[in-house]
Amino acid sequence: MKDTSGAQVLGRTSWKRLGLVMVPTVIAAGALSIAMANGAIAASFAVSGQQFKLTAGSLTGTGFVQYGTVDHHADGSQFPAAVSAFASADISNLCQSVVTSIPVIGDVTLTIKAGGGSTPVHADNLIIDMSQLNAGEADFTNINIGQDASTLSGSATGAKGTPGLFGQQADKATLTGVQQVAYSTNAGSFQLHDMSLSMSMGNNPCF
Repeated sequence: MKDTSGAQVLGRTSWKRLGLVMVPTVIAAGALSIAMANGAIAASFAVSGQQFKLTAGSLTGTGFVQYGTVDHHADGSQFPAAVSAFASADISNLCQSVVTSIPVIGDVTLTIKAGGGSTPVHADNLIIDMSQLNAGEADFTNINIGQDASTLSGSATGAKGTPGLFGQQADKATLTGVQQVAYSTNAGSFQLHDMSLSMSMGNNPCF
């Protein structure tokens, strides 16, 4: 592990009950305005106007990086997002939901669950653009905090930010008790085991 001055620090780092894991508020302020001016767009597609919620018993990934970026809607409007990316990740007890309000019918919730058995959900080249991430505990191995976002490496293909902006990376990250509000997810492969999909009337998100 290295601090922002480049000094070597040994061992692992663990924080409990994180609000937004490893993303300081400075990213969502001045730093992201610079990224917007430079046209740094993370998602490779126009993001819908809806966010989705996700919970997981645990998420264990290698090649972890995190930085701030700017996404865009189909109408061209832009908005800030925090990016977490992994070269490879395993997710247990996954629940993902999105609530849609339909005229006359009302709210309808689409829910997908997977990885509840002995085999977790597995993803390669995973990139998540989000607005919120909570974890009961987060443990990082060999983490660099304050690294230039454009020099991040060892993660999902293309997962790096704008030169001069805040970034961080770790060889491994393990998060438990995960709650996430996200705009989009990209993955080179996404393997869902013991998957179920359901529709229900009302506002019934995963959390």
